[in-house]
Formats: sequence, structure tokens, C-alpha cells
Amino acid sequence: MTPMTALMAAIPHIAAAPKDVTKAAVLTFRPGRNLREYPPQLQLTVAHGIPGERWGKEPWLRLPDGSADPAIQVSILPARVHDLVRPDPEAAIHPGDPVIADLDTSEENLPEGSILQLGTALIRVSSVFNDGCVKWKVRYGTDAMTWVNLPQHRALRLRGILCSIEKDGVVRRGDEIRVLSRG
Repeated sequence: MTPMTALMAAIPHIAAAPKDVTKAAVLTFRPGRNLREYPPQLQLTVAHGIPGERWGKEPWLRLPDGSADPAIQVSILPARVHDLVRPDPEAAIHPGDPVIADLDTSEENLPEGSILQLGTALIRVSSVFNDGCVKWKVRYGTDAMTWVNLPQHRALRLRGILCSIEKDGVVRRGDEIRVLSRG
């Protein structure tokens, strides 16, 4: 597990991530709790999120009618954070974010409402803050959980961004992610 001193020292490196254009480095499909698959592509739909993915079956955030909140259909985890908290991929479980990309996910760079092209799909950055869950703490340690939630780091969105799907499409590993507009 990465100690707090190393996490804090990495902030300038994380903040230097690409701002406008990057590539989808890792794609993850979660068919059920604690299950991970790494397909070459993901289908993204407005109506069903990533069809067959856990969001539609067991969302952690629901609308008043009990349905899955579209604000959390897709998450993008910054690759630099991923590499820092999970330095040995063989020893730590993958966090499960559908997309990992070398991208600056800070509020300054991607304010709420920003539109990104993700492969052929369009997604919108939601207002929901990704603070990590108990599983993040168990897998990557107390320091990693504290670090992503420090008040001075909140605007950096170190745990990544949560997004709704605005236009159906497909994203393939290596596809371009492009910021089309900022909130």
C-alpha cells in the first residue's frame, strides 16, 4: 500500500495529466459484485448504461423512484492515481472503474456539465462526487482513502469522475477521449 508521503508527493504529477485529449487505457466490465472483465470494447447507452453491467442491477445511487441514477453510469479513474495506489497489479484488485485514462479529472479542468467524447459515445460529467467506497480503503489502504478525501484534494477529484451517458456509442481500448465542452 502506498504511504501518505508518496501519495502527497505525487500531486504535481497527477495535476500535470492531459487536459483535453487522451486515450482509454483500460476498460472494465463489472457483471456483478467484485467481478471484473477487461473487454476490448464497451457499449454505452443512455437507457441502460453499459448493458449487463452492475450499474443497472445494483446501483449505489438511486433516483426517488428506485431506478439507477444515470449520473453514475460511467466512471473515469485517472491513470496516474490508479498507478500510484495500485503499483503491483498482481497484488491488488482492480478498482473496477469502466474507464481508466491519463486525464486531468479536476473540477477546474472538467467542471460539472462538461461533455466528453468517449470513443463514439458522449458523456457528461455529473455533480456526484466520487469519494471512494469501503472497498477502496480495504484494497488500497487507509492512506489512499484519506488522501482522495482530504478537503484540499476534493476539487482534484482524485478518485475520478462520475458521468451520465448522453449519446449511445462504443469505446474501444485505445480510443480517443476528447473534451468537447466544459460545463
